[in-house]
Amino acid sequence: FGRSSTIGICVATNVTSAHEKLKEVTELLDDVAIVPAELMSLAQWMSSYYHHPLGEVLATVLPAAARKGAACTIELDDYWQVTAAAFDNPRAHAQQGLFDYLEEHGPCAGEALVAAGHKRQTLRNLVKAGAAQQCAAPVSTPTEVPPQPTPAQAQAIDTIIGSLEGFHAYLLEGVTGSGKTEVYLRAIAPVVAGGGQVLVLVPEIALTPQTLGRFQRRFSGVGMLHSNLTDHERLQTWLKCAAGDLAILIGTRSAVFTPFRQLGLIIVDEEHDASYKQQEGLRYSARDLATKRARDHDIPIVLGSATPSLESLYNVARQRYTKLSLPFRAGNADMPSYHLIDMRGQQHTDGISTPLERVIRKHLAASGQVLVFLNRRGYAPSLLCAACGWVAQCSDCDARLTLHNTPRQLVCHHCSLRFEVPDACEACGLHSLMPVGLGTQRTEAGLTQLFPEVPVYRIDRDTTRSNRRLEEQFAKVNSGRPCIMVGTQMLAKGHHFPNVTLVAVLNADAGFLSPDFRAPERTAQLIVQVAGRAGRAERPGEVWIQSYQPDNPTLRRLIEEGYPGFAEAELAARISAAMPPAHPMAMLRAESNDAQAALGLLNQFKQQLRGVELLGPVPAPLARIANRSRYQLMLLAQTRSQLHQALNQLQPPKLPHTLRWSIDV
Repeated sequence: FGRSSTIGICVATNVTSAHEKLKEVTELLDDVAIVPAELMSLAQWMSSYYHHPLGEVLATVLPAAARKGAACTIELDDYWQVTAAAFDNPRAHAQQGLFDYLEEHGPCAGEALVAAGHKRQTLRNLVKAGAAQQCAAPVSTPTEVPPQPTPAQAQAIDTIIGSLEGFHAYLLEGVTGSGKTEVYLRAIAPVVAGGGQVLVLVPEIALTPQTLGRFQRRFSGVGMLHSNLTDHERLQTWLKCAAGDLAILIGTRSAVFTPFRQLGLIIVDEEHDASYKQQEGLRYSARDLATKRARDHDIPIVLGSATPSLESLYNVARQRYTKLSLPFRAGNADMPSYHLIDMRGQQHTDGISTPLERVIRKHLAASGQVLVFLNRRGYAPSLLCAACGWVAQCSDCDARLTLHNTPRQLVCHHCSLRFEVPDACEACGLHSLMPVGLGTQRTEAGLTQLFPEVPVYRIDRDTTRSNRRLEEQFAKVNSGRPCIMVGTQMLAKGHHFPNVTLVAVLNADAGFLSPDFRAPERTAQLIVQVAGRAGRAERPGEVWIQSYQPDNPTLRRLIEEGYPGFAEAELAARISAAMPPAHPMAMLRAESNDAQAALGLLNQFKQQLRGVELLGPVPAPLARIANRSRYQLMLLAQTRSQLHQALNQLQPPKLPHTLRWSIDV
């Protein structure tokens, strides 16, 4: 690093160096090792399991502020209280007003003081005058009285609480609305009461505030970690968990790397969710690492889901995990009924078929709310010329451009490039361009046209850039008046809409016909999750699914036998095809501005790999993104050790910085 200075992490002291001249360490940043021994051994295990350099693993484990050299000391919270019995300065009206406010309201957050009309400068002046000081945040008193658990909940709670000593992995399979969160809260109580700490992982930032609210109504000392916090806030939460100041941490994927003083239980909510997998750089699975940490700490872990991953069901079948079931909804609400609409030859308005339109009218007339699910944002996935067949393509990717109507533009959903919508076809010059396919914007327009008398709310990444916008939309829905929601998978996760009586799935076929071997599993999970939003209160719910392939055996099995029947058949198919989770697999990927360089590197690796089945190299499903060509080479092995032995043989040559490659285990 030449004349610059950099921050390093000491991983060992008894080493010999190949360098003749070493630089002196200029400063020691932490008095106590910031990466405790348990996390250091986890990092070393990850480095060997994911075949990733230890330095980059540690950079992932550490909060960004610590990597940049921030002081690793816990600061007092942004809370303020009065220190004097009285404040007497007749000329300082603003300070007097602030003093009186603090005296009346007790310790207050700095943000609350600003919101009440006081200035930060006034606060600083009052502190300088010795009349106020910073203090710890007041401990919130939990307010919620726990509801009486159902017999199934009680059995699950007793099983978990009965095994708090030692490692046990539980798969809590509960239908949507069966009260999994209540099981978590009850299982957490004895751990916290005994001075232990609990890590709760949730898949989405959007779920964190509502989960946090539920936990805070039951416990004090609850913190959260997600990517919307500042680097400084994340470091402070990290340090407070390490010091034992927080009893419960709720966080998204990266929270799995938080150090704890006395970790007693780990919970992974929606354990099947794909967002637990990091998709670039160090490609780790937070769910798998949570299980590894529970084993290392010798404590139980609870993996909860209405639609468990095939990996977890496979572990249940091999008796590595214990399955706990919540087969009924809390409050005895009925599960929704499923119906299929054969779309072949049907008339439709922007994706809404005539039979579906009739069903929607019936539910709205009965004062129900309707949720229309379509996992595609934008107006239409393609813009096509009816005269010559030209399709609008991204200049930098092998992908079609999505037409957006608000604002009107063509957008690449892979590299985010934006283009103006042409008036005429770029190939033949005729004015015969037409949108093809469905996006949420188009369906919203169609629903507004069909049902002008009810509000239509669109909920996708384009309309809800912030949590505040999302909460505003949900507040309107939860007012209870008849309305229609149209949205993407943002609507499928964990939200409670007591007045929704109908869920309509517009395009179930795409996921079942994808080349990705995991796509049918993800599609089935998504359909069941979104269907679970229907009929969660006293009123029964219905789920209507439109399909151009109503005889698809996978779809039929899901509707007739539910998720358990689908999962059993899908797992059997994976086992017979020697695919994960029955057989371990790794993917080598290479990408470069020069297609031949990427392909050449994977061919070189193919010569080095022995003892495994190799498929490829082939172009990636999307062969070019942002002008970079992408190739992949798949490895399949009989055993895990065989896979790792093969990957350990790789000898990458010296590469130009434009050529990047990665291993995904």
